Amino acid sequence: MAVDSRWLLEQFQTVFGGCSGDEVWISRAPGRVNLIGEHTDYSGGFVLPVAVGHDVAIVFRPGTDRIIRLYSCDYRQMSEFCLDRILTSTDAPWSNFFRGVAWALSTHESPDGGLNEGEDRGSNNCEIEYELIGLDAVISGDVPIGAGLSSSAAFEVASAFALLAAAGMDTVILNSLESECGLNARRRIALACQKAENLFVGVSCGIMDQMASCMGKAGHAIYLDCRSLRHEPVELGLDNADAVIVVYDTGVRRGLVDSEYNRRRQEVETGAKMISGILRRSDVHTLRDVDFATFQAVGEMLPSKVARRCEHVVREIRRVENGVVALRQGTLDTFGDLMWESHESLRDLYEVSCPELDMAVRIAHETDGVLGARMTGAGFGGCTVNLVLRHALPDLVRALPGKPMRPGALEPRVFKIDVADGAKVRRL
Repeated sequence: MAVDSRWLLEQFQTVFGGCSGDEVWISRAPGRVNLIGEHTDYSGGFVLPVAVGHDVAIVFRPGTDRIIRLYSCDYRQMSEFCLDRILTSTDAPWSNFFRGVAWALSTHESPDGGLNEGEDRGSNNCEIEYELIGLDAVISGDVPIGAGLSSSAAFEVASAFALLAAAGMDTVILNSLESECGLNARRRIALACQKAENLFVGVSCGIMDQMASCMGKAGHAIYLDCRSLRHEPVELGLDNADAVIVVYDTGVRRGLVDSEYNRRRQEVETGAKMISGILRRSDVHTLRDVDFATFQAVGEMLPSKVARRCEHVVREIRRVENGVVALRQGTLDTFGDLMWESHESLRDLYEVSCPELDMAVRIAHETDGVLGARMTGAGFGGCTVNLVLRHALPDLVRALPGKPMRPGALEPRVFKIDVADGAKVRRL
């Protein structure tokens, strides 16, 4: 899919004029689907997302002043701010993601907060030097908003690439998914985007979404250590098994800032502190530091709700590790079994599913040729991700509901995922 660059350039010309002989660029960043490892990222655990062929694209022209002028084709709204005084907007809340990234990049602080002393922060041999300048930009995306495919991270990462390219950063480095300097730049960009969402927008997200949008590789999942930010592409082997990844968007939306996402994060952080105190172990910083045997020994000493949340995270981290082994061995049926287990845990222990998500997973389970399915994303609505043998795809599509399942919900839809590369920027 992806946003059509020619169409977006036409929108830019309509809004801002010019272009003939102008320095006009386009940045793109993909959304993501997390195959397994849900709600583990903010506990420093492992995740296994893929970047998808749905993205947010920004056509932009560097300016000569400090003014950022944005036009959203999707919201049909203009928003403007000065880099010298970056404030949130109540009139155009969509613009706060771009504003937040500009704010995070403007601080010129090393955006590596949250990593523990002595842990791998990526190479520091390639310093990122830049001075942000103003720009004119039009924005559009085809990542479903509020569906759990991380349209916000895609917007943030595309914004960062646009701002840095406009500021004159070497695009060879920005676009590299192989070189040490390129990977270091992408880690820093991901961290700056997370900082923007945490501190400017006000969502306590982990690092997975931004890293997946930056580090995605076609045909591969990204095995990401959310503590060290080390990542490894893992070949999916879908063609060998004649299988596809399918997303079912239930059409049920939730406001992430106003949901219980932040509460879940507080509960697992509380659990980790309590376990550290019970064990008298100063080395337990997050649930990443707690294996299942240890959790079993102390779980009954925790409040029941906190214990359930912690059990999900501890088990889910292990499921990611087992899932990577299954992919490397080419056993997609084993990987699918882990997906079923993950959904049950998210439904019963973490309690972030909803009736529509549960129904979609149940239908998938009853459809021959579906190897695994689970809710994906923060929960309380959004999408399921399904691992499906290609011949079974028509049966699954027919079985899943095609009409809104509650008042106010959007029409559900099914789409096959193309596993894509991470963000890029280029001159038009």
